[in-house]
Amino acid sequence: MKNQFLEAGQIANTHGVQGEVKIVPWCDSPEFLCSFDTLYIDRKPVKFRSTRIHKGNVLAFLEGVEDVNAAMRLKGKTVWIDRTGVELPDGRHFIADLIGLTVIDDATGRTLGTLADVLTPPAHEVYVVRGEKEYLIPAVDEFLVKTDVEGGYIRVKLIEGMES
Repeated sequence: MKNQFLEAGQIANTHGVQGEVKIVPWCDSPEFLCSFDTLYIDRKPVKFRSTRIHKGNVLAFLEGVEDVNAAMRLKGKTVWIDRTGVELPDGRHFIADLIGLTVIDDATGRTLGTLADVLTPPAHEVYVVRGEKEYLIPAVDEFLVKTDVEGGYIRVKLIEGMES
């Protein structure tokens, strides 16, 4: 079952003295995070009053956060988004939906393990698959044959040297 609420970033610090916060996004882009009207902090909805992007982060004024002291109390908090109504492009998935899927070698039908983590270096995501061995699989079309979140699996094409 998919979680309705997904971790989307962390309030890293305050910005200025008027209650603005700096959010480090954990999603694809700061623009994606800014596309939401409401975040959830400690399971409570908090509306954006305004947002702007600065050096890959989101600077935001939040409803109910009127000064730097109120903003300081939010430092270190995780921000969540509600996936309801979010339309992802074809072939894109929330990482939270991929973690735990069974990963299968398409050539042999053998189960390699489960998707344990998704690394996000600059070039492209890398799937960390753990089973009897650990595999690092680039999340690109060359290696991903089929991703079926509802079916609970990812079929991959391996090449020599993919085991860690």
